[in-house]
Amino acid sequence: MNNNKRVDICEVGPRDGFQSVSEYIPMQTKLAIIEKIIQAGVSSIQVTSFVSPKAIPQMRDAVELAKVCVDKYPQADFSALVPNLFGAKTAAETGILNISYVVSLSESHNRANIRRSHAESIEELRRIMGELPHMDITLDLATAFGCPFEGKKSPEEVVAFLFQFVDLGIKTVNLCDTIGVANPAQVRETIAAINETYPDLILQIHIHDTRNMGMVNTLAAIEAGVRTAQTTLGGLGGCPFAPGASGNLATEDLVHMLCEMKYQTGIDERIIIEAAKYQSTLVDGIYSGHLYQIETVNVNQKSG
Repeated sequence: MNNNKRVDICEVGPRDGFQSVSEYIPMQTKLAIIEKIIQAGVSSIQVTSFVSPKAIPQMRDAVELAKVCVDKYPQADFSALVPNLFGAKTAAETGILNISYVVSLSESHNRANIRRSHAESIEELRRIMGELPHMDITLDLATAFGCPFEGKKSPEEVVAFLFQFVDLGIKTVNLCDTIGVANPAQVRETIAAINETYPDLILQIHIHDTRNMGMVNTLAAIEAGVRTAQTTLGGLGGCPFAPGASGNLATEDLVHMLCEMKYQTGIDERIIIEAAKYQSTLVDGIYSGHLYQIETVNVNQKSG
């Protein structure tokens, strides 16, 4: 297989999508949706975040959910988001050894989101890496393209900020367009600047669809060489700084586009669309997906 035509999709709906839903989703419902995602051929899934239930009540079943997933689906690569050493240790206890640690490029957003300064976030990451050297850690760089408090971010700011994490030993960075303000030119320029300065760094992309730019910005990243994209089933999610706006790029929409462009994802387009339709009947939330809704309309028209 031509590796330039392979794109790995990491499904983060069970974490980033579900956490946007205020009403608690029963764990059995979550597991049923995760199972359909796996049946579609998705092998990389971020199933939860190990945060305080007081902060995100939806994640109160994180430990039990993670243990069930790890035991029931050994073929899948499960990951979780952690905010601190305690969360990282909890993840390890459930059998999840692939974690994402979030730091915002914007210090203002870092303080608002996780209540820490940059220096404090770096020190906590140092503790995690020191006490859990066997963990596979991805740095989720939030507000990598723009911040609700500080405005647009430049490639130069990203490159300069990443130095301390690369120096610490981080090998994978997920560029997150947290509020959906990026554009394709900015995405390409940022990735090019990072690749020039840190050629061995592995990049991932997580684009929010707040301004209907999720698909084009993700494609720009892929065409710039990024080979892992994060998405959510149905585009479930929301942006806390843009009330009412959709938050995430839909997994099934990206799969469809990549299949049309002859990229290899390993995901069955029909099954992932059915999974999105299934989820939409069980979970009320803000969805940005197109294909599952079109397919529903087509089915209704045919049956009528």
